[in-house]
Amino acid sequence: MQTVFVYGTLWAGEVSDISEAAARNEIAVPNLLGTASVKGHLFDFGLYPGLAIDEAGVDVIGNVYEIDDALVAVLDEIEAVYPGNEELFIARDVMLKVDGNVLNCRFYPVAPDAVKGLPEIRSGDWVEYRSTR
Repeated sequence: MQTVFVYGTLWAGEVSDISEAAARNEIAVPNLLGTASVKGHLFDFGLYPGLAIDEAGVDVIGNVYEIDDALVAVLDEIEAVYPGNEELFIARDVMLKVDGNVLNCRFYPVAPDAVKGLPEIRSGDWVEYRSTR
């Protein structure tokens, strides 16, 4: 089992809902552990957001799930993360506090150069932003 932080279209109810992705691939349903945040800047790519990591940024809100190891490959495919390709989304690990526990979580920020000229989502909350635009 692994933990993953999701901040955009992988959220429950969004277009790439993590639980639906697991079900489509006959993988155990992820277990929601709670909410957390990562410091950075969230950008609007149109159909999805991208998180640029920055300790001086805002709190970008997301959910943390415990997932079956088999789901990692599915998430990598959804986020188009491939070995040697760091043009858009990249896979990284981050330590996050969730309900008093510190967890090492996989997450998918974007390469810094990918956000040039895109509008920033200053609230750090993709779901709230998307529902009001």
